[in-house]
Order: sequence, then C-alpha cells, then structure tokens
Amino acid sequence: MSKRPLRTFCNKWSRKLHRWGAILVLAPTLVVLTTGILLQVKKQSTWVQPPTQRGTAGELDISFDRILEIARTVDEMAVETWDDIDRLDVRPDKGIVKIRARNRWEAQLDTASGDVLQVAYRRSDLIEQLHDGSWFSDSVKLWIFLPSGVILLLLLLTGAYLWILPISAKRAGRRRRAAASAS
Repeated sequence: MSKRPLRTFCNKWSRKLHRWGAILVLAPTLVVLTTGILLQVKKQSTWVQPPTQRGTAGELDISFDRILEIARTVDEMAVETWDDIDRLDVRPDKGIVKIRARNRWEAQLDTASGDVLQVAYRRSDLIEQLHDGSWFSDSVKLWIFLPSGVILLLLLLTGAYLWILPISAKRAGRRRRAAASAS
C-alpha cells in the first residue's frame, strides 16, 4: 500500500485546518498577544502597574480598622466599607500595605505610620482578566479562549508539518533519483 493517499489526505486537511483555524482564533489571539505583551512589561510600566514604594518599617503596626479609615480618605478609591476593597497586599520587607479598591485604584500605606505613600490606578488586574478571557465572562473564557488556545496549538503543529513537508519531499526525490541512477 502506498503512502501517497495518506500524505495527500494529511496535506489537504492540514492546510484546511491551518487556514480556517487561523481565522477562528484571530480575535482571541490578538487579545491574548496584546495583553501578554503588556503583562510582560508591567513592572517596567507605571501605566500598567504602579511601582511599589518603600515604607519605614518591616512590621505591620497599623490595625485593619486604621487601614479602612485611611482608605476612606482617598477619594479616588471610593471606599466606604470593606466591601469596596478587593484585597490587601502586605509587603513586610518593604514596610507597606497596598489597598486595592474594587474600582482598580490602589493606595500604598506605610505600615508603621499609616502615611499614604502613593495613590494610582492599577490596570494590570484588568489586563490579566482580558488576557485569560474572564473579563468577558467565565463562559467566554471556557468556550472561546480555551478552544482558541487548543486551535492555536494545532496551528503550530500543522504549520510545522506544512513547513517540514517540502523538505521531506525534496529528500525523498533525491533518494529516488539516486536509486534510479544507481540501477
């Protein structure tokens, strides 16, 4: 049995999968690539993520009640209760606590004095949600971004196959010509 029909079948379907797969994953892949590039430089770009400041102490000397009280004084954060706060990020080695509000504003406090060291808008969390598709919805993340990743992997494999195909065909042709000239 000849390998020719199988090779023709593989060639045809690899090209079709490659062509249509690329069209299907175009938009999600552009989102993932663009946001991935931004996330790669988040520590270098203050537009993506505010730089981490340094406080004066390594201990957390202010209470949770005091942290909430200070957060309420930062107008941009629009904090009234703990429900308005997404998370606290305590950095004892830098002597700060970062308060991240649900509206994506961040305040960095000195853990000893409670002084507000910096207030800035934090885009990195939004960019991460766009990157994995969860910003749109969990179903978009699962039913669009995940299959797009699988299709992108198949595109990589079929692209490698389509790249290797002419090389292997040239080698096979050389072998056939060498065998024909030897006989």
